Amino acid sequence: MDNLILSNLQNNVLQITINRFDKKNALNSKMYLTLCDLLASAATNDKVNSVLIQGNESCFCAGNDLADFIKHANDDDLAAFQFVKALVHFNKPLIAAVAGPAVGIGTTMLLHCDYVIATNDAKLKLPFSQLGLCPEAASSTLLPLKLGHNKAFELLVLGDTFSGQYAHDIGLVNKISSDEALLSDALAVAEKIAKLPADATQTSRRLIKQATQPQVLKAIEQEAKEFSRLIKTNDCQQILQRFFN
Repeated sequence: MDNLILSNLQNNVLQITINRFDKKNALNSKMYLTLCDLLASAATNDKVNSVLIQGNESCFCAGNDLADFIKHANDDDLAAFQFVKALVHFNKPLIAAVAGPAVGIGTTMLLHCDYVIATNDAKLKLPFSQLGLCPEAASSTLLPLKLGHNKAFELLVLGDTFSGQYAHDIGLVNKISSDEALLSDALAVAEKIAKLPADATQTSRRLIKQATQPQVLKAIEQEAKEFSRLIKTNDCQQILQRFFN
């Protein structure tokens, strides 16, 4: 494990910190696999009652590292999709603290979290269509379920940036916090959850998710198939080439 993903277990809370701030916490394949390993370990560790995913008070996650993503685009099982599946199958409460950019997977991973705290001016964005791609992380199912078709279409297809406050207003974020208090507020929630009876919280979480879980798993497979097709199209290749030029 390198220092691009940090972890710390204290008071039954596993804090996972994305630590690549020079690249706005863009995730590469190695980072995705580290996240998968941490979630797999946490799932079977009786000392972990909740997991907090964070960056710092000014940056959460700018999405995929596009250079790394293109390098691995033809892999049979992209590390990014492995991480998505790890999120879906994870069995314990997930909390996220969001500030600054939350792009692509930086936003869609929040759909799998149980409690999200964001700063008012966090910048969320789902730029899939703009890149010639389609939704991922079951966002094509979860966003319509949460927001209805029209609002989901707006966010996933138009792909405009929206604020943490707007995300709170439409129900994607539980609480708004100041930049200074974000990480401490998120840790306080994670610790509060971790102090509850673990069997009860995990059972409740499983019951809450059981109705949508089959749809989510089906969506992930369908999205992955279409994503793999679209990344090979001329539209997507030209957009990505312009990005690097």
